[in-house]
Amino acid sequence: MRILLYRGDGVVEPWVREFEGVMPQVEAVTWKEGQVLPPCDYAVLWNPALGLLEQLAQVKAIFLMGAGVDALLKFGEALPDVPLIRLGDAGMGVQMAEYVTHAVLRYFRRFDEYEQQARHGAWNPLPQIPKEEFAVGVMGLGKLGQPVVEAMRHFGFPVRGWSRTPKDIPGVETYAGMEGLDPFLRGTRVLVSMLPLTPDTANLLDRHNLGKLQPGAYLINVSRGAIIAEPDLMTLIRSGHIAGATLDVFRHEPLPAPHPFWNEPRISITPHISALTMRHDAVRQIADKIAALESGQPVDDLVDRSLGY
Repeated sequence: MRILLYRGDGVVEPWVREFEGVMPQVEAVTWKEGQVLPPCDYAVLWNPALGLLEQLAQVKAIFLMGAGVDALLKFGEALPDVPLIRLGDAGMGVQMAEYVTHAVLRYFRRFDEYEQQARHGAWNPLPQIPKEEFAVGVMGLGKLGQPVVEAMRHFGFPVRGWSRTPKDIPGVETYAGMEGLDPFLRGTRVLVSMLPLTPDTANLLDRHNLGKLQPGAYLINVSRGAIIAEPDLMTLIRSGHIAGATLDVFRHEPLPAPHPFWNEPRISITPHISALTMRHDAVRQIADKIAALESGQPVDDLVDRSLGY
């Protein structure tokens, strides 16, 4: 069996070594622009080049080195007509729960305000916010969203969830579809975006929808930057309707130096690190799915191109 390994950033050798350790019977090959690819059974990709995709029409499946699929689906009709399979979790769910928990507790315990006070030498204990007034709303209730929901429940926050289709999660007030978006947002104090980027979610969090959040709300985005209309977010933060935002993802990455987010003290920025792919876990997951496919068994995390995830 031959497997192609490719990353747009060129950091592919650690993946080659990992696959050789987990699947020693497999020949792992790499590709560079202009090369002719030898026949391969499977491809494992991240941010591929169009010239590579044109040579993958005969593989049995394409695996992604992450949970997000927008960087691949953007090629549209140029994509080979083969199954696309994303990572289900591979350690990312726990990392996202850690990141979101840190951000929520920072706002709930008012540590962001204490940080500002400390810079000015102020010693001023602030009133504690009643937890029942600090509802956390999670948008996206899939494999990565559910660990975040559980983490919020562990700390006793009222938890609300919104998804494309109805879901029943014990202890969570759930909403679904566009008809459920308005009541979901209006009852939310901290909004957490875990959504995939699709034509339906692009710019979903614009001035109209973000304006439905409770006054003094907070935003945490660990999904995709293009889900947020960035100028609208700046307007709502400057007006005080949104008290603060923690952003790990952006429309353009790295975030450009002149971007106004850098100079807004109420916006906390991290460089797309909320959930890093754990290479060993990812390779083990892909190896197990290849074994299932080879034996004719179904696999999870098939990408539905019509839905965009």
